[in-house]
Amino acid sequence: MNLCDYSTIRELLARHGFHFSRSMGQNFLIDPEIPAAIAEASGAAAGCGVLEIGPGIGPLTAELARRAEKVAAVELDQKLLPVLSETMAPYPNVEIVPGDVLKLDLAALVREKFPGLTPMVCANLPYNITSPVLEKLVETPCLTSFTVMIQREVARRLCAPQGSADGGSFSLFLQYHMEAELLFDVPPEKFLPAPKVTSSVIRCVRRERPAVDVSDEAFFFKVVRGAFLLRRKTLANSLSAALPEFSKEGIQRAIAGCGLPADVRGEKLTLADFAALAAALEAARA
Repeated sequence: MNLCDYSTIRELLARHGFHFSRSMGQNFLIDPEIPAAIAEASGAAAGCGVLEIGPGIGPLTAELARRAEKVAAVELDQKLLPVLSETMAPYPNVEIVPGDVLKLDLAALVREKFPGLTPMVCANLPYNITSPVLEKLVETPCLTSFTVMIQREVARRLCAPQGSADGGSFSLFLQYHMEAELLFDVPPEKFLPAPKVTSSVIRCVRRERPAVDVSDEAFFFKVVRGAFLLRRKTLANSLSAALPEFSKEGIQRAIAGCGLPADVRGEKLTLADFAALAAALEAARA
């Protein structure tokens, strides 16, 4: 069964009485080259266990099943379960896991489904849950990598060079833990129904150790987030609002002590800059 063929999709969904849900961000691929390219880019192979999020009718799932040892696909929409039961019948190494990925214990799921396998994620993520899902994936250390299709605008922000205007606190959080790479774009006409925006595929590989050394990770990220609290303001003003325990003068001294201009904005700082600034602030507080 060609799960990217327009007429096949229509007939399959009609047979099961399925209707697209806007609230779930459902858009199914209609070009077979795209799921094949995503699966290939993921690095899925023998010895790998792949967690997929939101398989839809299963075109990417099938491509992953042809490459990986085991695929566990988490699907929230109960109406898609009988569809997947049909489309995934030829793949004994695929298991459909009903549930909400944001509520599941992913580490426990990996232990249960992928014993002895290298766990990774590959998915076409719904736009409306991109950030919380990515945050959860980053915070699940056993996941070695994730290859995901997301909105192009978000993908470009996440993979933006450090110190560029396109980045933000979340992109720095991601790049602290992962090496992120923008792979390729997917235009709207490759989907049914067609979304209003272009999508992009990114691949993130977990670093053996964080990108920079910090003594207090929680405080480090408090400084990073604080730097973007008032994005149009200077770094000193934004941190003064975010860190009331520090005087503005103390913050300004720490910024100057790191060799940064007095009027610098948070978006201009790299992870190394933030590490030095957090250390300077910690020293001033001690």
